[in-house]
Amino acid sequence: MSKAARTDSSGAKAPLVHEHRTADIFPGPDHDHDLCSNDAMAFAEKWCVDRGQRLTSIRRQVLEALLASHKPLGAYEIIDHLAAAGGRPAPITIYRALDFLRDNLLVHRIESRNAFVACVHNHGEGAFVVFLICDKCGAVGEASGDGVAGALAAAARDAGFSPKLPVVEISGLCSYCRAA
Repeated sequence: MSKAARTDSSGAKAPLVHEHRTADIFPGPDHDHDLCSNDAMAFAEKWCVDRGQRLTSIRRQVLEALLASHKPLGAYEIIDHLAAAGGRPAPITIYRALDFLRDNLLVHRIESRNAFVACVHNHGEGAFVVFLICDKCGAVGEASGDGVAGALAAAARDAGFSPKLPVVEISGLCSYCRAA
């Protein structure tokens, strides 16, 4: 996979972890999850440094918990994950870490699941992303929503509506679960 870049609100570029093709949206059976997680964490560290932000220990731990799989986790699942390693953080601590990670484009909230997933895909700040949620394995893939963004923006505009957060979530079966 090739390297790419995404821009922040100031127009500064930061290298992306990977540029994903349609077939790569869901991790396959031969997926090197350690490499994926390590690349995502290295990206997060550089992204924060470049933006003058601190990836504190608790923020890092929350991101690591989310990077442990490609499945969304709720705040209390993250707490349970961190408690298994010792100590049980307060919910407010986790929510603050999640707010920081969301504000810095490192995690997404999956609205329909009231859960969060680490962002390791190729899109810029404000890009329209479609979340594909597998009902069988629970994995979440990020696909480009460029093809539908214009139509949805036009529908909102025609209705006199100003969208705050355009989110599209589609549940179904990923290609790996369909083939199983």
